[in-house]
Amino acid sequence: MRKSLLFAVLFAAGCATPPPPQPPKVDLPAAWKETAPRFAEDGRWWRIYQDAELDKLIEEAVVRNADLLIAAARVDEARALVADARGAQMPTVDARFGAQRQRNSQRTATFFSGIPLEYNNYRASLNVSWEVDVFGRLRSAAAAAAADYQASEAVRDGVRLAVAAQVAKSYFSLRALDEQIAMTTRNVGLREDALNLQRRRFEGGVISEFDLRQLEAETAAVRAQLPPLERAGDQEEAALTVLLGRSPRQIFETGVSRASIFDQSLHPAVLPPGMPSELLLRRPDLVEAERHLAATHARIEAARADMFPSISLTGLAGRESASLSSLFNGPAGIYYFLASVTQPIYAGGRLQARTDAAKAREQQALAEYQKTIQTAFGEVRTALVGQTRSRESFEAESAREQALAQSLRLAQLRYQNGIASQLDVIDAERGLLSARIARIEALRAQRAAIADLFRALGG
Repeated sequence: MRKSLLFAVLFAAGCATPPPPQPPKVDLPAAWKETAPRFAEDGRWWRIYQDAELDKLIEEAVVRNADLLIAAARVDEARALVADARGAQMPTVDARFGAQRQRNSQRTATFFSGIPLEYNNYRASLNVSWEVDVFGRLRSAAAAAAADYQASEAVRDGVRLAVAAQVAKSYFSLRALDEQIAMTTRNVGLREDALNLQRRRFEGGVISEFDLRQLEAETAAVRAQLPPLERAGDQEEAALTVLLGRSPRQIFETGVSRASIFDQSLHPAVLPPGMPSELLLRRPDLVEAERHLAATHARIEAARADMFPSISLTGLAGRESASLSSLFNGPAGIYYFLASVTQPIYAGGRLQARTDAAKAREQQALAEYQKTIQTAFGEVRTALVGQTRSRESFEAESAREQALAQSLRLAQLRYQNGIASQLDVIDAERGLLSARIARIEALRAQRAAIADLFRALGG
């Protein structure tokens, strides 16, 4: 009676699994500081740019990007590990066939002892073994594997989101460099035409050699701006082709297609309405951290179950004979059934140490989860500020460009009327070119800020 009562107590202690830890309470802001219409319910947030070429590039990257392929393969690995952990809870059945020939010592194998000097033995059997998971060790291991699998899916989603955002940012960097190169090339052409005119004026004695050399230096200065821009464009295009997952031959021989017309209009501010808690469901890194937390809790239960009895059932049924011809004839049947219970008594403290280590890992996962939440909201705040400030910067650069365009027009009129010199016109042209390049850069930053915000919001 006492033994039965003790077993019942042990059984109840092993089956009483504490509930998984609840996600920690976080002091969330009541609402975002800015709101705008919801966009991209299907997750393809990059359609906000309304650029068909960008859509194609992102779709290509989603299929071929190396980091995304690695993440997808890790998801497949985690899925297989889940199946392996669940299969450990089921009985194992295997068929065996063995043939043995043995020679005994002549000192023992004699006619009078009845032991043959040489003999054969054949056995065919069906073997079954099963660990009865009374205390939940195998169930906890399967639960941990399932949580790891869900975490790997979140990692894959995070990589997909990061790849899409980086493709968008790289694409608009390339488009901005294209526009700056085209703008500088046009300016170089205008300067060279003007320089040829001034050379004829110098030959006619209208201007001095000093003025001519200054004009030549200014034209060379504008021409010198082209190589760095073209080098940056080549580097950006090469980086984008690698991001798209193209082959080495394609990286060298093919370029990146982009829209022929550079759209210089601002895109609307982006921020889905709703409470910030929606962010917790959107960001893949938060899902990953929460699933890692669940996996560490399950491993605590698996480590704790190692301290309780292990119950195994083993069985065999088959045929055994000294002659292969009579293996399946006559009274050759064999079988056995074994039930064993193993209770750890002393292991040098290793079992408790494993449990303590699993608990420490759970505390680490809990801290990582809290840190991930803090990082997420920090990134959202930074992305919101970046989007607002980039719009303000673009608007300021646009106003500067308009003012300098008027300044150039007035300088040209003053020069034509003999009030100002050619250098005044050159200074105005230089300022206008700088303002236009800065405006293009501000537009690139505004579009990059949109990608950063969508990434911070989890897509």
